[in-house]
Amino acid sequence: VPPVTPICEVPSSAMTGTVVELSCKEAEGSPPSEYQWYKNGIALLEKTGTGSARAANITYTMNKKSGTLLFNTVTKNDTGEYFCEASNGIGLPQKCSVKRMQV
Repeated sequence: VPPVTPICEVPSSAMTGTVVELSCKEAEGSPPSEYQWYKNGIALLEKTGTGSARAANITYTMNKKSGTLLFNTVTKNDTGEYFCEASNGIGLPQKCSVKRMQV
């Protein structure tokens, strides 16, 4: 079963230095969908190890299985337009509408 449009939860504003979690979920897809987050239209990288992530200045953890994007401490650099895409290899990937987060 192809995924349906996921429901994204993105806070419209966040305080610098706080923990912020963005979530993305869709319930129809079978097998269960994997989720990919985008910021300003660019796919976010999944954090694989501290070395490469630190070099890339990554301040978040993305879980493709649960659809969460977790910022341990948000900075002004994290301000932007976010959306996520659900895909399970059947049918077309589905995106939620873009939501802006202001830090």
